[in-house]
Amino acid sequence: MTPIEPGRDCALCPRLAAFRADNRRAYPDFFNAPVPVWEGRETRLVIVGLAPGLKGANRTGRPFTGDYAGDLLYATLKKAGLAEGVFAARADDGLTLSGATIVNAVRCVPPENKPVGAEIAMCRQFLKPVIDQHHQAVFLALGRIAHDSFLSAVGARRAGFPFGHGARHALAGGTVLYDSFHCSRYNTNTGRLTTEMFEDVVLRAAAEAKRA
Repeated sequence: MTPIEPGRDCALCPRLAAFRADNRRAYPDFFNAPVPVWEGRETRLVIVGLAPGLKGANRTGRPFTGDYAGDLLYATLKKAGLAEGVFAARADDGLTLSGATIVNAVRCVPPENKPVGAEIAMCRQFLKPVIDQHHQAVFLALGRIAHDSFLSAVGARRAGFPFGHGARHALAGGTVLYDSFHCSRYNTNTGRLTTEMFEDVVLRAAAEAKRA
């Protein structure tokens, strides 16, 4: 049985392992390892992200912590009643998740924030156990890569469930997947994603998760 967490020195993806080694030399104080799942209490909503940012989660060791994406995500989760405390972009800031769990489709930081297909597929073995563990939860994919990897992990045809911001997909077995554009600074700076757009889909997914 594949564990949920890859080892600290996971070598399954040579390019990512080499990039990790470079970063350990360049930034010895960073976490610089596969970023683990952040498991909240009584999970009802599972958020699937893309991959750690170099100076975000790769630095802090906690998903969406240390870069702009986390600012928007955690403010929205607090508004949805799924996070408590003060978010200070540090792993030790005291923020807690209540009703949510966060996992990335790719656990290691990729060069230029762009994992390749083989890396996404390889890391899916660590995504699927998280999905299986929370099979009764509602899922929210942040971006197309997270959406596609989730569908592959559950054995669903991608053509049958096209990605779209705000889309809700009813999958086999009662699984529900929502989609959102990724809450990256690029998407918000270009206007592709506004705070209101992001809050809308997160709050809808959270509301359904709480009813489930």
